Amino acid sequence: MDLREIGEALRAARKASGQSQQGLAKPLGMSRATISAIENGTVSEIGVRKLMALCAALGLSIHVSVPNKRPTLFELRAENRDPKTRS
Repeated sequence: MDLREIGEALRAARKASGQSQQGLAKPLGMSRATISAIENGTVSEIGVRKLMALCAALGLSIHVSVPNKRPTLFELRAENRDPKTRS
């Protein structure tokens, strides 16, 4: 996930919660312009604490995972046998 995708997720959650950018920013000690830049993906980086505060305020969580890797033959076979993963 890149900063643009993070911004889009934050914007969607903010809108779903009915909050304005200003309404979200003020209690977090941020400016409306900062929220706008994050949502638009125009910031060069988001501090972890700032991201944590935004996610907490919007009911989102942060997940860390291993980057996508090519599945092994064993994993592909297991997936094909699992009816829950079939479309």
